[in-house]
Amino acid sequence: MVQLLEVKNLDKSYDGKSYALKNLGFAMEEGDFIVLLGLSGSGKSTLLRCINRLIEPSGGDIIFEGKSIIPYKGLQLRQYRRNIAMVFQQFNLVKNLSVLTNVLTGRLGYHSLGSAFTKQETELAMQNLKRVGLQDFASRQVKQLSGGQQQRVAIARALMQEPKIILADEPVASLDPATADSIMQYLAEINKDGIGVICSLHFLSLARRYGSKVLALKDGIKAFEGLPVEIDKQRFKEIYGEDAEEI
Repeated sequence: MVQLLEVKNLDKSYDGKSYALKNLGFAMEEGDFIVLLGLSGSGKSTLLRCINRLIEPSGGDIIFEGKSIIPYKGLQLRQYRRNIAMVFQQFNLVKNLSVLTNVLTGRLGYHSLGSAFTKQETELAMQNLKRVGLQDFASRQVKQLSGGQQQRVAIARALMQEPKIILADEPVASLDPATADSIMQYLAEINKDGIGVICSLHFLSLARRYGSKVLALKDGIKAFEGLPVEIDKQRFKEIYGEDAEEI
């Protein structure tokens, strides 16, 4: 398999004293579905935001397709971010705009300021809405949709970037179990089409069902890296603490 992403000796400190990430390293190959596990505050969101440069690492390196992305600025950074789409826990949609318009905003990285979306982009947006089962909701305002439907809009928006990796930051934490499983199914289908996924989750059951690899963090340090089936009861307690119980 071809290596798509490598994180090497990554550090992140917000105050110059304590570390949200410390000496973290892992590699991602094309087609991987990597699940991030760990308690709240373990560094999962910080890692995802470092990968797409929403925040700046304090040290180490992030290599995408063989090139370090740390020096990227301006146009080069913008072009890199086209390849790295983000799906958020709280959807980050514009609630008063239509579903179609929200999906089209995924193409903004390809546009100069003020340029209009093309007919081809509108057709692509409809294709991506069909992909997540929402083609009949294109003209509705986002605020009229359920939480699960809004997250599907966010996934369609991410697909508009034509990314090589989707970073999903606890995408099902705000959803009921049945809806959460359906969202994970959509991410799994996208992954089967060749798009890499790095997804932070709280439930080991979902990690086992959908992940090809697991990366677990504890206090910003790698606590485990391997296959989901390798996380037994002892490993679980090493990640979440001695008093933790799997649900």
